[in-house]
Amino acid sequence: MKKRKRPRLSSQQTEQIWTGWQPGESMSHIGRQLGKDPATIFGVLRAAGGIAPQVRTRAACSLTVDEREAITRGLVAGESLRAIARSLGRSASTVSREVARNGGRGRYRAVAADQRA
Repeated sequence: MKKRKRPRLSSQQTEQIWTGWQPGESMSHIGRQLGKDPATIFGVLRAAGGIAPQVRTRAACSLTVDEREAITRGLVAGESLRAIARSLGRSASTVSREVARNGGRGRYRAVAADQRA
């Protein structure tokens, strides 16, 4: 038996669902506007408990792309983690955990680490 592929909703369509749901439009009405079955709309709403999820933002204390690039340059130059942390004005444990969770000294890549963050 062949498994059917589910049609995915674009981020724009998902946003339209929440925009319609907030003022109280029915799932059938939202579905008609998007050309989707009301069950599809229900699935999106149920997954979030009927409350629109907040837009995710990065915490102010997390490392920036520039700081991650500086870590990469420091590792290539053979600097110690403490020296790299000192130059960034960060704790040595922050830099150490960042490097360890993203492949260690030999495999650390700033872009990949930033995408995972």
